Amino acid sequence: MSRSLKKGPFVDQNLAQKITRLNTTREKRVIRTWARASTIYPEMVGHTVAVHAVHDGRKHVPVFISENMVGHRLGEFAPTRHFRGHAGSKTERSTGR
Repeated sequence: MSRSLKKGPFVDQNLAQKITRLNTTREKRVIRTWARASTIYPEMVGHTVAVHAVHDGRKHVPVFISENMVGHRLGEFAPTRHFRGHAGSKTERSTGR
């Protein structure tokens, strides 16, 4: 279910402050964030945001924000699960088929 239009998009306040600070100083730096639910807004275009990807909060995936990403959530671009392949016999796995 989507968010109400009268409320507007959700953007984490700390993340928004960091982005505006970087825009005023014209600085390009990677910003680490845990706010996967934040919506990407136009002022973020051109910045790299490291979004946390694992539940323990240690691993961050760098995401370069482009114009096509505006309106999406940060968590959409940082996968949390790693596909290791389907189960099969050991001989198939060792030969790489």
